[in-house]
Amino acid sequence: MSTFLRETSIVFRRQLRMNLRNPAWVIIGMLQPVLYLLLFGPLLEPVIGQLGVNQYTWFVPGMLVQLGIFGAFFAGFSLIGEWREGVIEAERVTPASRSALLMGRLGRDLLQLLVQALILVALGLAMGMEWNPGGILLGIVLTILLGGACAAGSNAFALTVKSEDVMAPVINLVMMPVLLLSGILLPMSFGAAWLDTLADFMPIRHVVDAVRGAFFGEFDASVMGWGVGWTVLLFALAVWWGTAVFRRENA
Repeated sequence: MSTFLRETSIVFRRQLRMNLRNPAWVIIGMLQPVLYLLLFGPLLEPVIGQLGVNQYTWFVPGMLVQLGIFGAFFAGFSLIGEWREGVIEAERVTPASRSALLMGRLGRDLLQLLVQALILVALGLAMGMEWNPGGILLGIVLTILLGGACAAGSNAFALTVKSEDVMAPVINLVMMPVLLLSGILLPMSFGAAWLDTLADFMPIRHVVDAVRGAFFGEFDASVMGWGVGWTVLLFALAVWWGTAVFRRENA
């Protein structure tokens, strides 16, 4: 275990140095939810007001989940660059654990997501979001786990296709139904009944509902159970897939 942690730490530090030298992806990943919060949030006041809740307390959790999904989905692009530059080939000859090669990169992505989430929550509080420390903490934890699942899956997919031209349209294809059917932007109950029913089959919707419930301090067992369950399951499956792909590529 100590060897695994040391190897993971080495990969993590290298990835972190790369981000600090070129923070463009961090800034770009942060800008989208912030712009949604600043420009789209005020438009929600008459809509969300019908629910009798604070618009930013309702909207910020959705932006957190969006940050966790869409920001982490792009993690694989840097891995394709590393593969093209021969970094993955060089790692193949090292005795490092193949799991550590993934977990070190995943640690970088989770730290990046944590910083972005804290900034987004702070901005939401400044704009009038209700203060619920325990719920906010739980919401951030769920967001980070979901982001970790997306980052691990993105890395695995990147090493599988090894092409930005393939990866970009696939990500866009996945992002569109997730954004529209997860209730991130608007309550699904405001739409047609068939659309609301269809959204029930979207795992991310249950995560959004759980994070939103946590922010409101409403810890309904059913809502939290589905949200936490899907988050943990997606994280476990993505880490398993990512580890399997890294082992295959570095065999």
